[in-house]
Amino acid sequence: MRGTVGYTANMTPKTKIRLARNLRHNQTEAEQHLWQHVRSRRLSGYKFRRQVPIGTYIVDFVCEDAKLIIELDGGQHDDNKQADDIRTKNLEDFGYHVIRFWNNAVLENMDGVLMVLLQALERTRG
Repeated sequence: MRGTVGYTANMTPKTKIRLARNLRHNQTEAEQHLWQHVRSRRLSGYKFRRQVPIGTYIVDFVCEDAKLIIELDGGQHDDNKQADDIRTKNLEDFGYHVIRFWNNAVLENMDGVLMVLLQALERTRG
């Protein structure tokens, strides 16, 4: 199911919402780990949502106030760099800044991930 999230262009809005809901209930280990640190405004008061439809995509995490999207990448993304670059560009065209982290960075270096996120969030305040 995860491989389909980049191919939602032909889905109805209701179908996208159902898919996003399904993804929220079936998070990867890395998504679960990051969610525990950013949910309920735990990261400097910023509100994050997870598995949110934006354009033709469903993004992993978004902070609407900061226009910041967080994408977590597993091993399959190593082979799909061009598709990820197109996805990032399209999301940036909607006015978002996209930050990508490898799953292993989230699982093994959460402090570093949170530091990068806080820096990105602070840049949006200025």
